[in-house]
Amino acid sequence: MSDVRKTEKFQLYVPILEELCDVLQRGLKNNFADAQVCVVDCPDLTQDPFKFPVKGLCGKPRITDVGGVPYLVPLVKVDKEYNMNTVSKELELPGAFILGAGAVSSKNVGMNAEMMPLVLTEAEGRPAVNSSWFSSINPDNNQCLLEKYSDKFSDCDFGLLANLYACEGKPGKVIEVRAKRRIGEESLVGALRKTMEEHYPDKSLALGGTFLIQKGKAKIHIMPREFSACPLNSNDDVNKWLKHFEVSAPLICQSVMVSRDPGLDLRVEHTHCFSHHGEGGHYYIDTTPDTVEYLGYFMPAEFVYRIDRPSETHEVGRD
Repeated sequence: MSDVRKTEKFQLYVPILEELCDVLQRGLKNNFADAQVCVVDCPDLTQDPFKFPVKGLCGKPRITDVGGVPYLVPLVKVDKEYNMNTVSKELELPGAFILGAGAVSSKNVGMNAEMMPLVLTEAEGRPAVNSSWFSSINPDNNQCLLEKYSDKFSDCDFGLLANLYACEGKPGKVIEVRAKRRIGEESLVGALRKTMEEHYPDKSLALGGTFLIQKGKAKIHIMPREFSACPLNSNDDVNKWLKHFEVSAPLICQSVMVSRDPGLDLRVEHTHCFSHHGEGGHYYIDTTPDTVEYLGYFMPAEFVYRIDRPSETHEVGRD
């Protein structure tokens, strides 16, 4: 595993849930014709359509930014390998449930691919449960190929980069977000993040969790199976390298967002999605604003941990 000894920890601002709901609802109404945000009991996430390995999003919530885009572009650093069980210990939460957005270990999988991590990490007397998904470009038709990770692999590894939310996986009170009919230019995640940034300009807040796109379609990308042999030096280079698709609801998304980077070179938002009909990847935004419907469950994180921060950084490829 890559060097995690340089882990940096930062305490985030955590408003009371009711206050944060009011703030988020007001902000979302600038971007959606119908938006409701309230505190609810977390639904049982082991049930359809989520099928997570834990019931809830509660218990010592925290986020981490592992590695980073500079390990992917301009040229890949394939030696950057990580393990979810090790990460949980770095987060001071061994046995944590971890979800988010990242990349597979190309050494293990034999190619590059998008990862939708859903891992209940190992604890004393209990092996890890890996319910992750991964999506790649199908070499037969150049379309999306979505696969269950545990159908092919038995490890809990990933590579290059990941933005992760971790908790004890317990039931409890969470923030429920309902939004319909997008009237603004922001994605759901962008609208939530920018609302926090504007309302708390001198603080760093983070949300992690999951949301459903219940109706409509969305724009995603999937990285090619082969890393770029030519340096990707601009966002234009990166976008030409990526494969873009329009995918259909229902989609299960998992997201991490930070209102303001406290000087840790964080990726301020990152969302991946999967489905039970063979589509998934890196989510940008819905493509059907008139009909889209979102339902999400989020928790504010208490800490952010920066693991294996790149010493040389840039802003390319972070969309």
